[in-house]
Amino acid sequence: MLEESQLRVEYAYLDIQSAFDDLLCLNEIKGVERYWYQIESAKKTLKYFHGRVLLCDEVGLGKTIEAGILMKEYLLRGMVKNILILTPAPLVSQWQEEMAEKFDIAFITTDDSLFSADPDRFWRHPFIVASIHTAKSSKHFSHVAGNFYDLVVVDEAHHLRNRNTLNWKLVNEIKKRFIFLLTATPVQNHLIELFNLITLLKPGQFKTERLFRQEYVQRGDARKPANKDKLRELLRDVMIRNTRSVIDLKLPRRFAVTRRLEANAVERELYNGITDFVRAQSDSLPAPFLQLLLREAGSSPSALRATLLRRQAGRSQTVDRLTDLAERVGETAREKALLEILLKNPEDKKVVFTQYLKSLDAIASLLKRHGLRFAEFRGDLPAREKEEAIRQFREDLPILLSTESGGEGRNLQFCNTLVNFDLPWNPMRIEQRIGRLHRIGQTRDVFIFNLSVRDTIEDHILQILENKINMFEMVIGEIEPLLGYLGEEREFEDIVTEIWVRSQNQEEARFRFEALGEDLVKAKSTYLKSKELDREIFGEDYEV
Repeated sequence: MLEESQLRVEYAYLDIQSAFDDLLCLNEIKGVERYWYQIESAKKTLKYFHGRVLLCDEVGLGKTIEAGILMKEYLLRGMVKNILILTPAPLVSQWQEEMAEKFDIAFITTDDSLFSADPDRFWRHPFIVASIHTAKSSKHFSHVAGNFYDLVVVDEAHHLRNRNTLNWKLVNEIKKRFIFLLTATPVQNHLIELFNLITLLKPGQFKTERLFRQEYVQRGDARKPANKDKLRELLRDVMIRNTRSVIDLKLPRRFAVTRRLEANAVERELYNGITDFVRAQSDSLPAPFLQLLLREAGSSPSALRATLLRRQAGRSQTVDRLTDLAERVGETAREKALLEILLKNPEDKKVVFTQYLKSLDAIASLLKRHGLRFAEFRGDLPAREKEEAIRQFREDLPILLSTESGGEGRNLQFCNTLVNFDLPWNPMRIEQRIGRLHRIGQTRDVFIFNLSVRDTIEDHILQILENKINMFEMVIGEIEPLLGYLGEEREFEDIVTEIWVRSQNQEEARFRFEALGEDLVKAKSTYLKSKELDREIFGEDYEV
């Protein structure tokens, strides 16, 4: 009788296992590139890890996509009804956008108005993306820890490596059924960090810290594991780490060229005037609006003028003068440089990225005047027209003009030249643009042209990204964890805005950007050491 009962249990278990052989969500998610190892990682998490997993794929292999596939699968199967995503503040909006666009899951965030208006109601919402810095604050800790979540997802989970921190304590106290921890670098300094992460997933997997030290840490060197085979077996119950070498991911080279341009006299007067206006109004006008003015000044007079007319027309003589200057600039240094690039090898396919529709309109007018053929990919186009623009570019037209939306979810591997007409201040956005071309399926070397006007914010940003951390030589995806090691809760854009607004002159701005560059150098060094340590510890033992 006991044997028969045991057999029934075993058959039931096998039946549950086989139910996860096929993912329901693959027919539901459209326009998302997913690779075999991501699908296998999702299946393994469902079948064997029971929804508690440390996803440690190397940078650039798509941990976010794996997490999204799993979230969608759990929702479709009715296994979860609410989800909390905890992430560093700079990644909140990115997670919200990706989950909405790629997986059709609508999250609210700690950046939304509801959060400040009614925190109690906010934390009861079924789908939340929250800054972990905000969630752990004394004002919100009890709200978060007091709720039950079917699924908690923590991005950049290496920030949980120390269990004496509020980050670790918050995640530990949250009542949850399933938990995904995402990090490319689970260990930075010593193996106890790994113990702390695994304890969040499976308390008791390694018993106590004292026993873990005795059995799995070499005496005298906390970075080297002892009893490797046994440690490997235990980690295989909770960890997936796909590597580029095992997946055999080899991409062509990429080359970046920055054109540092001299503004014409009216351009320079306009840029300096906007800078003076923003500095003078920094305590009276909203910071996002002032940041927008500076970003548009670094893109095109057309974009800047439209905003000034819409928001500030007639309010002061200064604004009216700046609006007039924006109209009188004529052909800008950026436009002239862009033409040179496009007219060289005119039939070679090139993507031109800009952040603003008004800038795109100005570029389109420029190209028409010079008889250049192009397609337009704009965020305000219906889906069918977007697809048609990509088709025309692929099959016939040599140039694609694209706003930032073209940097999301579109595969442009058939093109190998990209022009950054203007520059997002967030390096991750720059990386996303490059990633549309420099990705799996690209067979040719990729060429990137950056256009920046001397002594502008974009000029300073490019200099530190190129000269301090060699960003354009890094693997796509590495900039995100690197910025995490800056230890900043602010967005990178906010950091550079403060530098520019608080500087009294170019010399002071140069000094402050140099200091930021040195901080980036230290962050990159820390990241690379952590990456190398993880490679030594884990090798290629945890792939799907």
